[in-house]
Amino acid sequence: MLFSNIALLTPGQPSREGMFVATKGGKIAFVGERRPEGNFGEEYDGRGKLLIPGLVNGHCHVPMTLVRGYGTGLPLQEWLNTYMFPYEDQIHPQDAYWGAMLGIAEMLRGGVTSFSEQYMFADSICQAVVESGIKCNFSRSLVCFDDDTYLESDRRQEAIRNCETYQNAADDRLKVEFAAHGEYTTTEKCIRDIVELAHRYHTGVQIHLSETKKEHEECKGRHQGRTPTQYLRDCGFFDLPALAAHGVWLEEGDLEILAEKGVGIAYNPTSNMKLGSGFAPVRRMLDKGICVGLGTDGAGSNNNLNMLEEAHLGLLIQSGHTGNCQELMAEEMLAMATVHGARNQRREDCGRVEEGFRADLAVLDLDRPHLTPLHDLTNQLFYAAQASDVVLTMVDGRVLYRDGRLTTIDLERVLYEARRANWDVLARLAAARQQG
Repeated sequence: MLFSNIALLTPGQPSREGMFVATKGGKIAFVGERRPEGNFGEEYDGRGKLLIPGLVNGHCHVPMTLVRGYGTGLPLQEWLNTYMFPYEDQIHPQDAYWGAMLGIAEMLRGGVTSFSEQYMFADSICQAVVESGIKCNFSRSLVCFDDDTYLESDRRQEAIRNCETYQNAADDRLKVEFAAHGEYTTTEKCIRDIVELAHRYHTGVQIHLSETKKEHEECKGRHQGRTPTQYLRDCGFFDLPALAAHGVWLEEGDLEILAEKGVGIAYNPTSNMKLGSGFAPVRRMLDKGICVGLGTDGAGSNNNLNMLEEAHLGLLIQSGHTGNCQELMAEEMLAMATVHGARNQRREDCGRVEEGFRADLAVLDLDRPHLTPLHDLTNQLFYAAQASDVVLTMVDGRVLYRDGRLTTIDLERVLYEARRANWDVLARLAAARQQG
């Protein structure tokens, strides 16, 4: 495809207008101010449009679209124990598949081309990723409170089988990693086993890290004053390519460790605000050289997977919390939402609109009242644009969403099946409560 006369934003460069961008063989073949020579297939009229790198959702639990709006007004651990864990206990694999498809459909419609996932139901989610055309770094989240049963547990075997089955599947769109849910939900034996598995299969790891003050301080009580970051370092967790979600309560020494070890962070402002978890020290992370991406978290604590909205809130709360309107700038957010997220997924050829990079792209319609006039494209993208302004999403040069239509997903059926799945789960949950 040849995008002609289109406005262009890519990290680390000023905005440009009247550009030509060509894709071929799944990659960006040309970026320039003049029409390129050669045949690139369809020509896309870019007048009044903005081309950006596809957004990367750095932390998600995609089947949790099924719990969108279910349970509110509680801090994280009480919310999990009261609402999320009982509901999730009643989810069947087919329910998870439709929840995943629903979340992927929402993300594609909002310009997301890749996401990092930490959840159960590996086969269901990986099937949805393969069928939809999106990219994903999937990790089967492991929880362990009993060392005696862990090694033979179904969840551990599922994580191993998933890695063996899906690693680099669908032309490398799907990468499989290992995950510990968090320090407070896994034993040291489990953490060290996850480290060994990731080394064995030459892959990365994911975890929730210092999301709440309670989690952070209780860890120090359990582990001789060590923070979650210090404890995980001592377990060898950060000797692997690692992505840590949240990092709200990181201490100065933690930041030094994460920077030294090259650990990526996923910033999840909406979820952190909704659950009253606190304000992540994003400025200090960036100043230490930590690669900070942006994530929505699951729809249960958001309640959507809208990355443009996430970026908007993420900028505002850093200014509001610190009293410094330059605490985090839109240009930095552009990198966080694209190339930083890609780097945290070990996708070094994604996240920029440059020749040789993968053709993971999104187009927004600028001819909207809330985007008029255009003084600064980057500021308008994150302070005014909406997910509904996205008119095209492309992954590896393949158009997956265009002008209101998903090309690989039957949205009408997904909506029907997701509603049915939720009703079924709630019915099983009610029956379980009556019995228990």
